[in-house]
Amino acid sequence: MGGVAPTVLNAADEIAVKAFLGGRIGYLDIAGVLEKVLQQTPVLPLTWENILRSDAEARKRAEEWVRTRA
Repeated sequence: MGGVAPTVLNAADEIAVKAFLGGRIGYLDIAGVLEKVLQQTPVLPLTWENILRSDAEARKRAEEWVRTRA
């Protein structure tokens, strides 16, 4: 995907792993969180503003997805 996708992947993974370790989702749900968040990621060029905004948005979306699964 390029652009901000690595930022989004990392942010969503941090939220998903935290949820797994906290017993809120199963291990196999981690991949689902990453997939859902990445599917919603727009293609944006790498700028500091886009990175920061994408990181925050990915964390929010991942947390929302975890809440629906828990």
